[in-house]
Amino acid sequence: MMKKINVLIVFVILLGFSCVSNKNDGNSNKVNQEMTAAKILGNPNYTAISYGGYREKTREVQPTIAQLKEDMKILHAMGIRMIRTYNVQPKLPHAKNVLQAISELKKEDPEFEMYVMLGAWIDCLNAWTDQAPNHEVESPQNEGEIARAVALANKYPDIVKVVAVGNEAMIRWATSYFVRPNVILKWVNHLQNLKKEGKLPKDLWITCSDDYASWGGGDPSYRVKDLEDLIKAVDYVSMHTYPFHNSHYNPAFWKVPDSEQGLSEIEKIDNAMKRAVEFSKNQYKIVSEYVQSIDSTKQVHIGETGWSTVSNGHYGTKGSKAADEYKQAMFHKLMREWTKEDNISCFYFEAFDEKWKDSHNKYGSENHFGLINLDGQAKFPLWDMVDQGVFEGLTRDGKTITKTFNGDKAELMKNVEVPNTDYPR
Repeated sequence: MMKKINVLIVFVILLGFSCVSNKNDGNSNKVNQEMTAAKILGNPNYTAISYGGYREKTREVQPTIAQLKEDMKILHAMGIRMIRTYNVQPKLPHAKNVLQAISELKKEDPEFEMYVMLGAWIDCLNAWTDQAPNHEVESPQNEGEIARAVALANKYPDIVKVVAVGNEAMIRWATSYFVRPNVILKWVNHLQNLKKEGKLPKDLWITCSDDYASWGGGDPSYRVKDLEDLIKAVDYVSMHTYPFHNSHYNPAFWKVPDSEQGLSEIEKIDNAMKRAVEFSKNQYKIVSEYVQSIDSTKQVHIGETGWSTVSNGHYGTKGSKAADEYKQAMFHKLMREWTKEDNISCFYFEAFDEKWKDSHNKYGSENHFGLINLDGQAKFPLWDMVDQGVFEGLTRDGKTITKTFNGDKAELMKNVEVPNTDYPR
């Protein structure tokens, strides 16, 4: 009898160990399963964001690996699982260092999960020089940029899931550097051929990330044969939409209509932000319909959208009065809700403020699109996360993540103004 009891005890113990082991294996497999762009894009569990880790007024001062790892931990705590970078230029090793930082974090913690949409910058001939840009000819530097992106995608296939050929490289208002669609098409086809030849991971997705107008959503002159061929060539379309900028350049949606003049100031602001999101939804709809008319298999995701919190120019007190943290919080919330519900990936612009973008103007709007500022303070969209302890134990450059305005909403609201479109432009 005793022998049978001992055997039974041993069996139960072994069964217990087996259950624990299976449970751990399950968690490990869930984290380490081979995720692909096809599984990530449009997946509401894989929140995306645009990322630049620059702290100084010049990109010559590169963030260290330690700083990049700090940032990745902060983003991971926020629920971000995919980030977007912009170039792989030899003098700007930011993207390469980001990939190294993520790789090290994955080795340190098997449950750490972060993927990358790797940007390859594309220019026209004479871009960023004292010579006139030639938009009909591409820069000879593009070939090296693509080669470096290929090398990184092959070195980090577990992290790089998308390569984007160009950033706002086809939109004509990018007068310093834009190219014609045939240039983007050339490099997209090149990368797709490398996949076919087994020289790039077969599940790597190739796209171009550009303004909604460049994807046929605005001026019909963009709807050319090369764009049609590009839509067929990419794995998905990555479009940008910025109602923030349109509050100045195309402000009809921003003006408080006559029917709302009797509302309170906060109601006028809230309704303006709802119209801003509808503005983006409409741009998305127009692009999607055009893309589907060319290739019904192609998804459209949002490669960039965002809202700045400071402006001493077009979007501030003397302009459209769009820039402040309250409006940013509403836009972020409403955009996240819409895109997740409709299974659209949205690379919200951006994670952290970067002051190099308008280095000669501290209060220029381009410096203030981040959800976290350069003092390690979470702006209003993230105040709830601070309250929930999401950032507990995390720092950025030695600073704990606290709230802007010392968490005083009344102080924050003193900077919030009702939209204005009657100013001279």
